[in-house]
Amino acid sequence: MAVTASMVKELREKTGAGMMDCKKALTETGGDMEKAIDFLREKGIASAAKKADRVAAEGLTLVKSEGNKAVIVEVNSETDFVAKNENFQNLVNDLASHILATSPASVEEVLEQPFGNEGQTVQEYINASISKIGEKLSLRRFEIVEKEEGDVFGEYLHMGGRIGVLTVIGDSTDSELAKDVAMHIAAINPTYVSRDEVSQDEVEREREVLKQQALNEGKPENIVEKMVEGRLSKYFEQVCLLDQPFVKDGDQKVGKYVQAKGAKVKSFIRYEVGEGMEKREDNFAEEVMSQVKK
Repeated sequence: MAVTASMVKELREKTGAGMMDCKKALTETGGDMEKAIDFLREKGIASAAKKADRVAAEGLTLVKSEGNKAVIVEVNSETDFVAKNENFQNLVNDLASHILATSPASVEEVLEQPFGNEGQTVQEYINASISKIGEKLSLRRFEIVEKEEGDVFGEYLHMGGRIGVLTVIGDSTDSELAKDVAMHIAAINPTYVSRDEVSQDEVEREREVLKQQALNEGKPENIVEKMVEGRLSKYFEQVCLLDQPFVKDGDQKVGKYVQAKGAKVKSFIRYEVGEGMEKREDNFAEEVMSQVKK
């Protein structure tokens, strides 16, 4: 039986699934509408599509490493409650392991990759989890990092994965040092490793702001420059890891502490669940009233 545009439209309206998924379902089932609906449900696509407009800004981060390669991922759910669910945690672990093994270039590429031995894609595996768990779930981002021989990864998860940090410490095999630096990054949230990474434009912009602040405070121009340089050092402490007092030893800067161990910080990645995302704020009073009015 030929699949028509009106059949695809009808199936889409009934299930909320995408047009291509609906066309595939109808093709696979010979145009049988009920079987096509079941096909989409079995794949988890129908229920997943119905949840597509929900906000998923909770979830977990995870860091995994094997040999000289590591990955940090963020997988989102709608509620913090589901983030504590064992099935969701298994999903996050499975996705991290898959990405570590296959080294995809993007989230889009991951979602299209074959997953497991059941002939499904990664997206279909996530859709099946959506059906089981009952919330919108999504792989938001990941980053793969490779280190050289003689370097060490630092892996740290805060609050069970609310914040995840992956560091690369050079000229060291001290995993405890690497983890301590990752823990510091989780707590203090620097933007850069060192001053060298801060663009000259950003430094000049900050210097100009600090200069105007000092002038607005009525400070004499002959001491403004010295004040600006002093305050600029404070700014670098805020944004540069190596300039920050180390959380485990406030008398030392991170850079000096690591250097004293004969090591150096090469890079870090810090993920915090939901950062930069618009989070849903439920108004239960409005929700109840909307139900009463129906």
